[in-house]
Amino acid sequence: MGYNVALVGTGAVGNTMLEVLEERDFPINSLKLLATKRSAGKTIDFKGEKIIIEETKTSSFKGIDLALFAGGAASLEYAKSAVSMGAVVIDNGSAFRLETDVPLVVPEVNPEDVEWHKGLIANPNCSTIQMVVALKPIYDKVGIKRVIVSTYQAVSGAGQEAMDELLIQTKQVLGGNPVKAENFQHQIAFNLIPHIDRFMENDYTREEMKMVDETKKMFHDDEIRISATTVRVPILRSHSEAITIETKQPITTEMARDCFSNAPGVIVLDDISQNIYPMPIDCSFKNEVFIGRIRNDLAFDNGLSFWVVADQLRKGAATNAVQIAELLVKKSLV
Repeated sequence: MGYNVALVGTGAVGNTMLEVLEERDFPINSLKLLATKRSAGKTIDFKGEKIIIEETKTSSFKGIDLALFAGGAASLEYAKSAVSMGAVVIDNGSAFRLETDVPLVVPEVNPEDVEWHKGLIANPNCSTIQMVVALKPIYDKVGIKRVIVSTYQAVSGAGQEAMDELLIQTKQVLGGNPVKAENFQHQIAFNLIPHIDRFMENDYTREEMKMVDETKKMFHDDEIRISATTVRVPILRSHSEAITIETKQPITTEMARDCFSNAPGVIVLDDISQNIYPMPIDCSFKNEVFIGRIRNDLAFDNGLSFWVVADQLRKGAATNAVQIAELLVKKSLV
């Protein structure tokens, strides 16, 4: 059995969704590619067939079973219309993530939440996704009281234009030419910017508060304490995170490594004697969450620190969305 699928958005995330749908051989009866008027008429290859991109309209979702939204303004404009026309929507944008009647899902963490969807399921923020995949096995084993996380986020998290800007600025710096910042608050080439999204009233950024609020929602735990610092770094792809947790019960590094090794969607790379640990250059274009540098933390009695890397266009966006779609199919919920 195949499904009539619409994909809204043909940028970096949308194109990666197409790659993942093809790689995982998702059961598609028909595929409709939707984007802005500017992109309409262009073609994209999918399974050897050239598919023409159409301009997104409310009527575009007639007869659609499953609609994957890559995020952005289209989600607010069309997602609920698609639901009203009978489609199940998986949205990668931030518009619906914290709405109480919309499940926020990472299949390795809270797959059961898809069962109460009302036609709309939200994909979490990319930095949240890789963190909760890493936290889940420890949370289930010994409980978690608090989380301190610092992120090192690739420019591709800000889109194709941001990636282009990094490359252009790098050439400008190496050539001794003036640098102009357009997509970021400051020069990103050869620099770090501790500022992603806008600042909130509590002096945290919106990106940081996404990690706090989304994690609590998926864990169904308002007591867990989370503090995040999100930083943009001058690499093209894959986010990294330094995470320290305080657990409710004691945990050794051996226990933690065993938890991670047996967790779905996780690959442990942790052999410091051989300089083996996750790095973006090795983890890009892969669907798993990679964990290393596992060690007891020196600040907390029940403390654990570790390093997490994942491709934010894959597991942090496209792959997670397709996994949700696969979950819906498995549970006959679409």
